[in-house]
Amino acid sequence: MDTRSPFVIGIHDLSRRPGTMRTYTLEVPAPADLAIEVIGVPEGAPVTLDVRLESIVEGVLASAEISAPLVGECVRCLGEVTDRIDVDFTELYAYPGAIEHDPDDDEADEVHELTGDFVDVEQAVRDAVVLALPFQPYCRPDCKGLCPECGADLNEAGTEHGHEKIDARWAALVDALTRDDENDETSETPRAPRTSDTPDQQDVP
Repeated sequence: MDTRSPFVIGIHDLSRRPGTMRTYTLEVPAPADLAIEVIGVPEGAPVTLDVRLESIVEGVLASAEISAPLVGECVRCLGEVTDRIDVDFTELYAYPGAIEHDPDDDEADEVHELTGDFVDVEQAVRDAVVLALPFQPYCRPDCKGLCPECGADLNEAGTEHGHEKIDARWAALVDALTRDDENDETSETPRAPRTSDTPDQQDVP
């Protein structure tokens, strides 16, 4: 059973002669965590890769165009966002020992080396896709977001949606008057009839 990553490409038919090229079209399931907090490629969704491998002196130069679906959450109204991402990358995969680098140089670019006759482009795909994801996705460019007073979706609430605004300087007075009105309503009791209104207590002429 072949347990290699679907992002691994065999280069058996790629000559080491500089200038030799091969092209491949792959459709592979998206790996887990190909995302940021608010948007990303769903795990298992189809990721399309148009890859070109070119043999150079130091190793194999891989260039690819990536296309994949996106699902996320609008940062304004919290509704669902669906989109596609199209991005590309170019990465060098060196023959073992072909490029010398100083292990003490923290600023040196990481050198990917070939593993046998295979090129694993998964990390390059991850880097290209994640770096291109929008940090603030919107369901639409003119999304109105949520009402700060009641949380209603302003895209659906309509132009008549609104709330009475009270000057903060008067808020305490309005609150006190409202409480007084409520207390008056709960404390009001029926008035007893006057003594002179009862038939047995009427004045005798």
